[in-house]
Amino acid sequence: MADVVLIEGLAVDAVIGVYDWEREITQRLLVDLEMAWDNRVPATSDSVADALDYAAVSERVGQCVQNLKPQLLETAAETVAELLQQEFGVGWLRLTIRKPGAVPAATSVGVRIERGNLT
Repeated sequence: MADVVLIEGLAVDAVIGVYDWEREITQRLLVDLEMAWDNRVPATSDSVADALDYAAVSERVGQCVQNLKPQLLETAAETVAELLQQEFGVGWLRLTIRKPGAVPAATSVGVRIERGNLT
């Protein structure tokens, strides 16, 4: 299957970081998701019930990271990937999390992971 559902630039304000001052504030993270999904069924039915509901995915990703309050982007990425596979049945995903402004000389820093099989 080559169908993919995209969510790009999802803004999540969360506590994240290793320094004491970072544990006292929220910082903006930007999340990009590519998720394998067979779009033929929702295309035929024209029903959101058959689609990967990107509004629900976006809400859960935000809740997950906000509740997690991780120190590392790596922890956030792995936790979100596991959530998407378990709760939404996503077989394959590519996930990028960026932390804008974390390094003054860079626009952002981040991590990208792929989990599952694109079949």
